[in-house]
Amino acid sequence: MQMSLPDQLQNVINYFSRLPSVGEKTATRQTLALSSWRAEDLIQFGNALKSLVQINRCKECGFFSDFDLCSVCSSSERTGSKSLCIVEGVTDYMAIEKSGNFKGCYHILGGVLSPLQGIGPEKLMINKLMRRIEDLNVQEIILAINPSVEGDATCAYIKQMLPPNVLVERIGFGIPVGGHIEYLDSLTISKALENKRLF
Repeated sequence: MQMSLPDQLQNVINYFSRLPSVGEKTATRQTLALSSWRAEDLIQFGNALKSLVQINRCKECGFFSDFDLCSVCSSSERTGSKSLCIVEGVTDYMAIEKSGNFKGCYHILGGVLSPLQGIGPEKLMINKLMRRIEDLNVQEIILAINPSVEGDATCAYIKQMLPPNVLVERIGFGIPVGGHIEYLDSLTISKALENKRLF
């Protein structure tokens, strides 16, 4: 006879399982941990989740913001840099911004071109991207898009849409700091060789 959990627990487990990198075991563990919380804490947690429905996004780059424009898009220093970094998603934006190495603006595509999944240029708001490039008088584009068949196709598509006077670069991919060549997969090594530079 198979053990079954009450519907309330199973429902929460099912939702946790939909999160990236969360399997059924982890989802079950998290749900059981929550079941031991005080009622007030659970209500506050539920309200915090509910508030995600009302979260705002910057009308320019697509990042989270309490106002029409995020702190980056509302900064004259950043918009005046004439540099735009194009990323797939919010987490890529956050990782690059956290590094502190980029001082321009961002544009979040929300994915990559994938005809098999029905994701075309209109879903990635490429037209909006082109308008922003013109409005900001962008002179440098950094394509910070993950290396994959779809990512490479997205980069190629964007590049062909850009005016010829815009400098287009793609971030390098390859061997991570502290990595050992013998443990790397062939794609990583290929990308490392492609992105070699003078030393």
